[in-house]
Amino acid sequence: MSFRFHLHHTDLETGARRGTFETPHGPVETPGFMPVGTQGTVKGLTIDQVASTGADMILGNTYHLGLRPGHLTVRALGGLHAMCGWDGPILTDSGGFQVFSLKGINKITEQSVVFRSHIDGAIIDLTPEHSIEIQESLGSDVAMVLDHVVALPAEKSEVQLAMERSIRWAKRCLEYASRGDQAKFAIVQGGLDVELRQQCARDLAAMDFQGYAVGGLSVGEAPEEMYRITQATTPELPSDKPRYLMGVGRPIDLLESLARGIDLFDCVMPTRNGRNGLAFTDAGPVKIRNAKHKTDTASLDPTCSCLACTRHSRGYLRHLFIAGEMLGPILLSLHNLTYYQRVMQGAREAIKANTLSQYIATKKSQWGIQ
Repeated sequence: MSFRFHLHHTDLETGARRGTFETPHGPVETPGFMPVGTQGTVKGLTIDQVASTGADMILGNTYHLGLRPGHLTVRALGGLHAMCGWDGPILTDSGGFQVFSLKGINKITEQSVVFRSHIDGAIIDLTPEHSIEIQESLGSDVAMVLDHVVALPAEKSEVQLAMERSIRWAKRCLEYASRGDQAKFAIVQGGLDVELRQQCARDLAAMDFQGYAVGGLSVGEAPEEMYRITQATTPELPSDKPRYLMGVGRPIDLLESLARGIDLFDCVMPTRNGRNGLAFTDAGPVKIRNAKHKTDTASLDPTCSCLACTRHSRGYLRHLFIAGEMLGPILLSLHNLTYYQRVMQGAREAIKANTLSQYIATKKSQWGIQ
């Protein structure tokens, strides 16, 4: 099956896009948010619970799955879809983020990134070709190219070297790939330098990728800088291909970025915060461990249809966290992912009605953001 991106509508004021990305495992409505299932599981939730949040697509990680259980084991189990029981689309990251996050245990050369496994110290030589080989064994619908991510801020010379290497690695990934049922997405790098970002976007757009990501952001820079770079980058990307902002972020970051032409997002924030007792709601973040919730019989979020909100009180949810019961993190993770999907659904409806600016203003007011 070929991959198709249908652009249904563009918001007249902001340029935000409403579309559908068709994959072999079904459509992905955009703008959309992908829950992160790094090791073949969205932490703390069953696959049916993930589906109940309204998610179309989930994300897995090449580096981690390549280590455990190993890509050949995943392939022997029928691929990532069969192994984890998810019958919708899956996107796999390439291992490029681990170039940044595990920089203490890797060495970068033009040929590859050499990691010393954080599990047993074994040497892993991750070339662009091997990254694609792993992802083809995983059988994801979308495979990301291997890229070189640097921490920000950084010297322009360092950022430029990483950006140029990312372009060369993207070409190698594209040339090595053999699965026609797996889309390849390129990743734009260039740090906080507009000129480098636009050059990278143009060079990658000249290659035959089915989608394009903006990477290397949300790695220490201020949100305003992320918005500035996104605003400058998206016009250089093909309008008929999906655009994915990697690893972002807070609900407001999603809205500000989709208003700048982004279609897809992923982030660990909803589940990580859920596990640590913070819930996202229309009234702003709720820290459920706070003593004021001890005898609160109210719902966490009366407008939410998730299990945490329809069956349980704030007082009960607080009790679960104070008692160290695993159900607490499960319920708040479920709620936060449901909330993110509700925010995206509202954005899709607002784009269709050309009212995205009003929608964002309303959300910012609810969340107490100036």
